[in-house]
Amino acid sequence: MTRRDKWLWTLMILVPEFVTPRMFTEAVAEVRSKKNPPGLDRARLETLEEGTCVQIMHVGPYATEPESIAKMDAYAKEHGFRMVGKHHEIYLGDPRRAAPSKLKTALRHPVAKG
Repeated sequence: MTRRDKWLWTLMILVPEFVTPRMFTEAVAEVRSKKNPPGLDRARLETLEEGTCVQIMHVGPYATEPESIAKMDAYAKEHGFRMVGKHHEIYLGDPRRAAPSKLKTALRHPVAKG
């Protein structure tokens, strides 16, 4: 987890339910015609359905998240769950404005019985 250059991650942003694949395609085409930023070809419209999750509010720098993830893992095992699917994070602070010690991140990981 400490080798950030080895991480495989996806940046997601919540979009309203009324956004259709066609609307998304048209928006990408418009952005491409005006700015064409790097990585635009990797943008996609996707639904995340996670089901039952273990969640923790991590307060502190991103570098200390492994401690909170270990607590989630221990909690899941203690209650008969195992981690499945993709871990994800919901950032509730702005690292440009908040001190690292005050950053809040909701850490979530889908679980299944067994």
